[in-house]
Amino acid sequence: MLRLRPNCECCDKDLPPDSPEAMICTFECTFCASCAEAALGGICPNCGGNLCPRPIRPAQLLVKYPACVERVRKQGGCDAVA
Repeated sequence: MLRLRPNCECCDKDLPPDSPEAMICTFECTFCASCAEAALGGICPNCGGNLCPRPIRPAQLLVKYPACVERVRKQGGCDAVA
């Protein structure tokens, strides 16, 4: 099950579970759409895989399967991978 991380690893923008801006790779590295496109060119800086829109978990299932609250941030943000 996806962890639904709460923020962009580059800019630390909040990405709530229902955010259409969240982009992920197969390892669930999470970035906002702006960073994914502009700074990363659609490629995960951690694994080299492509970034795709993160699925949205239906609100009624968030009670039973809550989103992750642990924030992950790349040291140096997007500047470290640019």
